[in-house]
Amino acid sequence: MIPVKRKEHLQKLVETLGIQLNSLDKLSVALTHPSFVLGENASLSNNQRLEFLGDAVVDLVVGQFLFDEYPDKPEGELTKMRSALVCEASLANAARRVALNEYLLIGKGEKGNGGYDRASNLADAWEAMIGALYLDLGIEAVRPIILKYIEPEIVQVRKGHYGDYKTLLQEIVQKDREATISYEIVRTEGPDHNKRFTTCVRINGVVQAEGTGKTKKEADQVAACQTLIQMGVIER
Repeated sequence: MIPVKRKEHLQKLVETLGIQLNSLDKLSVALTHPSFVLGENASLSNNQRLEFLGDAVVDLVVGQFLFDEYPDKPEGELTKMRSALVCEASLANAARRVALNEYLLIGKGEKGNGGYDRASNLADAWEAMIGALYLDLGIEAVRPIILKYIEPEIVQVRKGHYGDYKTLLQEIVQKDREATISYEIVRTEGPDHNKRFTTCVRINGVVQAEGTGKTKKEADQVAACQTLIQMGVIER
């Protein structure tokens, strides 16, 4: 049973998205971080299963969009383009555009560690929300939502800004021959079968940004992407 205040709050998100749901139950679960489901909240469900489903839905929608949009591009290039659009940084940005952090339930410890603005939490919540909307409304209803809120990233892909962000950043930094750039793992989380790596990128020894991914390579790419956004090379 969702508390009345929670329902009223979630209804604002529904209005922002411009949809009508048959029930707010799944949406509430989608916005419940695993750290919240502890102690007195142990009877509640967290968003991990919906995240799993939403990840597949986002991949399908973005994949079909690129397939239709670029009929002449080979599979390898389409894969790079999709990776840029569904990476953690892109989905976290989509979540920020609807202020998803304001609806996210997280535990006290996670809250104290900046959990409301952590890219991994936001991206997971976005995928879980998409999973919940898909179950309630179907694929055709969620397709425009997904594409609308990653539109800035789609614009960058159309400009050719996708794929190897590390190489692009390195080329920019090394225009100064004395400049240095390096990546370092700062955090590893999760069980062996579902690990998340967080790396930071340093330029001349100064941390520029962090990135999180399922592999160190993916985390490095996200960190490089975030740095390029900060530099104004690509748009948020």
